Amino acid sequence: MRNMWNWILVIGGGVMIIAEILLGAGTGFDLALLGVALAAGGGVGLFFGSTKIGLFAAGALALIYFVFLRKWVKSKLSSPDQPSNVDALRNRAGVVVVRITIATAGQVKLGDEIWRAALAPGAGEAREPGEMVTVESVDGVTLIVR
Repeated sequence: MRNMWNWILVIGGGVMIIAEILLGAGTGFDLALLGVALAAGGGVGLFFGSTKIGLFAAGALALIYFVFLRKWVKSKLSSPDQPSNVDALRNRAGVVVVRITIATAGQVKLGDEIWRAALAPGAGEAREPGEMVTVESVDGVTLIVR
């Protein structure tokens, strides 16, 4: 019975880690990292055979995480300056593969992919194969180019 609280820390930490996995990192790994702190504290308590040491270690590890590591972990998990998905296509240059006119869409090669492309309003008459264009926006699966 002397190590009951240490086992509760270990099991509780494991439950928190599993909950984080099931939530799909929905808590920003706070639940998992606190679970690690609790489980590690319980493990230390079991190693030394002391409930006080286990509770102290779990609390100290959780405090260290919140005070010193949480901000660093959050900064590593987010990338606000890196565009993704459609935003990453804006302002990229491509080469016309199939002629594009005001009335008909054509095709543009952007990187290794061929995209359907239409001219942006006020972009001129037509773009011929081999000409460079710049992506202004994306409408569905169609690049709007200049």
